[in-house]
Amino acid sequence: MGYLAPEWLSGVAVTAKADVYSYGMMLLELVHGKRNIVHCEDSRSTFFPSLVADVLMVGGDILSLLDSRLNREACVDEVTKICKVACWCIQDEEESRPAMSLVERILEGVSDVSMPPIPQIVTLFVENMGDAVFYTDSPSNRCSLVVSKSLDGDSQWKSSSS
Repeated sequence: MGYLAPEWLSGVAVTAKADVYSYGMMLLELVHGKRNIVHCEDSRSTFFPSLVADVLMVGGDILSLLDSRLNREACVDEVTKICKVACWCIQDEEESRPAMSLVERILEGVSDVSMPPIPQIVTLFVENMGDAVFYTDSPSNRCSLVVSKSLDGDSQWKSSSS
């Protein structure tokens, strides 16, 4: 999962909304302080947009998403706003993505942002991973939270001490 919009990969006409997608992925990288995909020691991969979507949807600790070098020193409302904007920007359908002028107004505080739907790319990544890691502990890249699928297809959360 990179920073290219789905339309780049599907071969359909590319518009300015492809750049909006890339901008959203870059915003997520700025929040996290790492690339959006991190490969762990045990060959699993993390996909940070999945964690962001999960925290936004269930109302989790938004400051847990921040780059650890910031020591959680940030405004919860501002981090929430940035994460919502990023999730709007990475919507699968380009017509669902905001114009960059709207993104700018939201980030400047002139316009409000509503809760975005979970982008399908996030859901597909999780479904196709089987064992998908959603979070890694800082520099060691040691995995600490994973989702595993049981044989009946149900997802289960578990902690990993590796």
